[in-house]
Amino acid sequence: MDLDEVADRLYALPPAEFTAAREAESRTAKDAGDVRLAREIAALRKPTVSAAAVNRASRDHPDELAELLRVGEELRAAWQAQDPDALAGLTRRRAEAISKLARLVRHGLSAAAASEVEQTLEAAVVDAGAAEQVRQGHLAKPLSYSGFAPAPIPQRRPKRAAPTPEEDEAAKARKAKEQEEAEAAYQEWRDSLAVALREHEERAEKVTSLERKLTKARKKLAEADQRLEVTRREERHARQRLEKLQ
Repeated sequence: MDLDEVADRLYALPPAEFTAAREAESRTAKDAGDVRLAREIAALRKPTVSAAAVNRASRDHPDELAELLRVGEELRAAWQAQDPDALAGLTRRRAEAISKLARLVRHGLSAAAASEVEQTLEAAVVDAGAAEQVRQGHLAKPLSYSGFAPAPIPQRRPKRAAPTPEEDEAAKARKAKEQEEAEAAYQEWRDSLAVALREHEERAEKVTSLERKLTKARKKLAEADQRLEVTRREERHARQRLEKLQ
């Protein structure tokens, strides 16, 4: 038994079952004499609701997840190559892949948790490290995009005769146009992500506000229940005294 095997089992569980199962796995490792593994298991963090939903994707929807990660690989390669045509098509595929997978795993989630799912999938498309974490299915918390874009890879070109002034001007114009189109496609990508992050923050704030109101309402209800119980006891005692007098 190793840590990856245990993590696979634990992160396949609903969050409500995680802590008890983690403690049981840690005890098993300790009883077997592997104190180091027991400590590593005990250090595994319970996943948030949104992280657990993304973890389920690697187990319940492997084909859709594989397509999303494949689009991410192609998109990062296209950006490095500064290929505007590829970027335009892949940007559309990215949106479709994220939307499809998010619909499959966000059933029953709050608006804030669903937004975190989409944010994590966005990060998996943009960043290779995030993609690997999502592929493993061991997330404890949602991922976010850092804003870093991979730098273009320098292209080695074969030596050729010096271009004529006309060829040089045409090449410069062509390169400028390609650069402009690539930057426009990338900016569209960045803008869509920024919108998603803003929506996530707004929804999270609404959820927090509603949770505060719910806490206050529950407190008032508990106080009302206490007053009602006191009133009932007083009424019951008064009735008993009246019955004795009669």
